[in-house]
Amino acid sequence: MDALWITLTLLMAGFVGWPVTALVFRLARTIDDRADAGTGQTDPANDPAADVTVDPAGPAATTPSAGTVALAAGSAAASVNSVRILRGGAIIGVLERLAVCLAILAGEPVAIAYVIAIKGLGRFAELKETPVAAERFIIGTLTSLLWAAGVAALAKVFFLG
Repeated sequence: MDALWITLTLLMAGFVGWPVTALVFRLARTIDDRADAGTGQTDPANDPAADVTVDPAGPAATTPSAGTVALAAGSAAASVNSVRILRGGAIIGVLERLAVCLAILAGEPVAIAYVIAIKGLGRFAELKETPVAAERFIIGTLTSLLWAAGVAALAKVFFLG
């Protein structure tokens, strides 16, 4: 019976955590939109809570490849040749939540530090160069960690004794 509860807990932590994280990103975007309403700033490339985060000043925006036609400076070049940042975040988030949940269920909360360290080191270069990515990284990581830890703790207290 414990195997069933552990499996359900892992599924709940790993996969239900994605919509929860997406909801928190939308909430953050709503708060930012309200703050930016007076300034008129609505550029999705600079939005830390945007669903697709892009770097308009990335290498593709400044140096067109041989197959692309160089557009007039400014307007469409940045939007056409933008570089996506924080790629694979949804898959990494699921794996992160599964690892955190397993660590708590196994009674090894120190393993959570390894998960955070691996995730931070893997993204360090991207986060250092792009403040938009850093803010999105922090929001997503904290949401994922809190969700997975909460689900695992509740399962451990109520179902796994």
